[in-house]
Amino acid sequence: MKAVEYAEKANEIFVLSDSFLRIKELIDDETSTIDDIAEVILIDPALSATVLKLANSSFFNYPGKIDTISKAVLVLGITEVYNLVIAYFTTDAFKKIDADAKYLESYWECSVDCALLIKYLGESLRVPNAERLFILGLLHNLGELVVKQSMPEQVEACQPDGSDAMPWQLQQQTLGFTFGECTAELLKIWQLPYSLIEPVRAQDSDDLSHASDETKLLYVAKRLMWHSNYFPKDSLDKFINQEQLDALLVNQELVGAALSYCDQERLAVLSVLKPSALMIY
Repeated sequence: MKAVEYAEKANEIFVLSDSFLRIKELIDDETSTIDDIAEVILIDPALSATVLKLANSSFFNYPGKIDTISKAVLVLGITEVYNLVIAYFTTDAFKKIDADAKYLESYWECSVDCALLIKYLGESLRVPNAERLFILGLLHNLGELVVKQSMPEQVEACQPDGSDAMPWQLQQQTLGFTFGECTAELLKIWQLPYSLIEPVRAQDSDDLSHASDETKLLYVAKRLMWHSNYFPKDSLDKFINQEQLDALLVNQELVGAALSYCDQERLAVLSVLKPSALMIY
């Protein structure tokens, strides 16, 4: 099957809720008010709690307390709250996947790590509104879960086998597409913003000459995550070379600081988005 066929099949199982669709409609409607959006979020207690917990976490470092959804929208902005809503409903939708707990804990930990790394890199490099990058990292590999649901043995075949082939190269060889390309097809079906879809689709392209800042940062964050989580004894050059890092103004000091930030914040984010992830610590 092609990537889009896997995504279409997954869309029949992993459905975003009516609350998400209503919030999306309101955000797309320029006449909507903060109170309109807050009212729909408040209908879902679990969503409200997630938004408030993340809004008050060190992830945002807001100096005061955010105790209402209306204030969260006002302080963080509509786009950022929308990203938190996407994060919540995406993780919620994939609770239905047929996979063992250990696999899912590892999957979501890697996704959160990529999200934290790209956020830190974006902030350090003074990319405007860098918090929005978090959602890119969190969603970048949903295609793996899509394939896992339909053809779990194919996911196993895409795991690093000790050769010099990168995971995304093995995905292309095994499936004819990468997990990133499959993710992009699903996000497109879900009608998520183009600003999310394109960096996700292009995350495995080594040609960064015409890539957007979001694509470049996702490229780096993903490779840092793979190196740190799976191949810490290998040289980072195996995943991203110094010339590429220099072109993106990413030095070794920034890499170390990003990984340290990820270690500090991982548990807090997992505890909000995936409470069961606490079991692995």
